[in-house]
Amino acid sequence: MPELPTGAQAAYQLIHDELETDGRPSMNLASFVHTWMEPEADKLIMESINKNLADNDEYPATMRIHARCVSIIGNLWKSNGAVGTSTIGSSEAIMLGGLAMKKRWQAKRKAEGKDTSNPNIIMGANAQVALEKFARYFDVECRLIPVSKESHHCLDIKKAAEAVDENTIGVYVILGSTYTGHFEDVEGMSNLLDKIQEEKGWDVPIHVDAASGGFVAPFAFPDLKWNFELPRVRSINSSGHKFGLAYAGVGWILWRGEEFLPKELVFTLTYLGAEEQTYTLNFSRPSCFMIAQYYNFIRLGRTGYTSVIKNSLENARILSFALEDTGYFDLISDVHRPKGVFGYENKISTAEDVKEFNPALPVVSFKFADKFMKENPHVKQASVTALLRSRNWIIPNYALPPNEDNIEILRVVVRESFSQDLIDILITDIIWATETLAASDSGFDVEILTKTKKDPIAAAHSLEHSAGKPYGRQC
Repeated sequence: MPELPTGAQAAYQLIHDELETDGRPSMNLASFVHTWMEPEADKLIMESINKNLADNDEYPATMRIHARCVSIIGNLWKSNGAVGTSTIGSSEAIMLGGLAMKKRWQAKRKAEGKDTSNPNIIMGANAQVALEKFARYFDVECRLIPVSKESHHCLDIKKAAEAVDENTIGVYVILGSTYTGHFEDVEGMSNLLDKIQEEKGWDVPIHVDAASGGFVAPFAFPDLKWNFELPRVRSINSSGHKFGLAYAGVGWILWRGEEFLPKELVFTLTYLGAEEQTYTLNFSRPSCFMIAQYYNFIRLGRTGYTSVIKNSLENARILSFALEDTGYFDLISDVHRPKGVFGYENKISTAEDVKEFNPALPVVSFKFADKFMKENPHVKQASVTALLRSRNWIIPNYALPPNEDNIEILRVVVRESFSQDLIDILITDIIWATETLAASDSGFDVEILTKTKKDPIAAAHSLEHSAGKPYGRQC
C-alpha cells in the first residue's frame, strides 16, 4: 500500500488501464456466466449496490423482492410450497443442498440407533468441482461414478444405483454437464431409487444441480421431468448469473418443502434490529444482483425467457452443424442431434422446434476428427486455443472426466450475447487456426497467419437448417 493517497482520477486511470489487458467478456466463450444486461438493469444495480441483503429489517422492499423471486423460481420448478434463498452462486447452494441431505440422514440414523460416521454421496465423475468440495469439506465419502460414451459422458444411472447403500445421504444429478451440456436423467435416477426403497427401505433423496439447466429446461423443455414434479427430488440449485441472465453474484437453492430444510441449518438472529432467520453460508452479500434477477423476471416474463433460451440453443446448433461440415471436427455434444440420437452419426435434423432435439444446454463441445488427426499428426488441439486467443477468443481445451481423460475437447458456451454474426466470425477464425496449424510442420510460418484457404462462412450457410436470428431482444 502506498504511503500517500492518490488522486481519484489518477487511481481510476491506473486501474482502468491495467484492466484493459483482460480478455473481452463478450468473447469469453469458456464461461457460463452471463456478461450483458440492459442499461435499465445496470441502473438498478448501481442504485442498490450499497444495500446488504443480510439486513432484512433495514430493507423491507428488497426482502419482498427476494421472496417473490423464490416464489417465481419455485413455480418454474413445479412446486407451490418450496422454501429457499438466494446465494452468492451455485457453489454455496450446492453446499447447502448437501448439508441438508446429510443432516436429515444423520437424524434418521440416530432415531434408529444406527451409526452415523460413514456418510457417502454419489455423483458422476463429470461433476463440477463444487460438488466434490462439499464431500471433502464436510467429511462425506465421495463416490464418483465413471462416465463413458455410452452414458453420454455424464452420470450412468444404473452404476449410480449400484453404488447406493444404507449410508448414502443422496445423489447429485446434474442438469447440464459442464463438459458437454448433456442433461443427466433425473427421472430415470428417481425411478431406480424408488425401486431401491421398495426393496431395501433406503430413502435416498436427489439434489438436482441445475446450475446451468435450471433456467434452460423450464423454457425450452417444459415437459421434461427433472424438478419437484418428481417426489424423489428434494432440493434444486441454480445460478441466476448463468442462464438466469443476471451478472455474476446470484444463485438459488430451493427445497420442495420446509420439512426438507433441517432446523439445524436455520439460525435466528436479532442483533440487526428485528428477528430474522438465515440459512446461508455467507452472511453479508450484495442485494443488487438479486434485484437484477428480479428485473429479468419482470422484463422478460415466460415468453421473453423462452425466446432468449431457444435462440441460444438454435445458435448452438448452427455452430455445431458448421463445425461438423468443415470435416475437421467431431462433435461430442449432442445439442444439434434429433431427440434420442447420440454420437457422431451425420444426422442433421431439419426440425425447427427445440423439442425435436436432445434436451441440453447451448454448449458445443468438439474435437479433431480421427481423419484429420491421422493426416496431421503434428497438430496439437491445444494449439487451436492458443491461436484463437490471438484473435481475442477464449475457448478452453481440456480432457474429459476420469475414465475418458485420454480425449481432449474444445468447448464453446453459447450465451445470449453470442449472435449469429459472431458465430460467422468464430467459424472463420477456427478454420484459420486449424488450417494454419495443419500447414505448419515443426515451425510456424508467420506469413500464413494472414491467409485462409477457403471460404470460412460457406459451412455455416450451406446447410439445410434454420438460419437463426441475430442477437437482440425484440420483446
